[in-house]
Amino acid sequence: MGKGVTIWFTGLSGAGKSTISAIVAQKLQALGRNVEVLDGDEVRLNLSAGLSFSKADRDTNVRRIGYVCRLLSRNGVIAISAAISPYRSTREELRTNISDFLEIFIDCPLGVCIDRDVKGLYARALKGEIPAFTGVSDPYEPPLNPDLTIHTDSETKEASAERVVQLLYERGYL
Repeated sequence: MGKGVTIWFTGLSGAGKSTISAIVAQKLQALGRNVEVLDGDEVRLNLSAGLSFSKADRDTNVRRIGYVCRLLSRNGVIAISAAISPYRSTREELRTNISDFLEIFIDCPLGVCIDRDVKGLYARALKGEIPAFTGVSDPYEPPLNPDLTIHTDSETKEASAERVVQLLYERGYL
């Protein structure tokens, strides 16, 4: 079965977290590993319905995702989180509480994220229709020491996913 680990993708909306996490999951499943992806949008609908986008509720959402990831990874599953998780202190709390934790920073310039915005969220936030939108009217705090930084504006999604898989080999999870 192999050793479990939590892979925590963090970055702005539209940076590529969900896309890369899905490719990584496929690659790991092809290697025979048990993998679960906890996508931020899906978790909001199913596990965190009713939470607002206040700092306290965002932290609660991230902690809930972290709790599920911890349960999965301690049982040999590779748990992948693809959630904005904008606040550094909350991500550091997860790193402390989850014994096998890899933070992957999906670093993409805001302008590129705005250009990629298929949901129209940035346009609405820039018009003031969405208050406290991460990267526009609410802060995103990049990690200070991520295990891996991926620049989705300058490398392919396949190359990015391969770098994550390589990190898992280097750290002894594969």
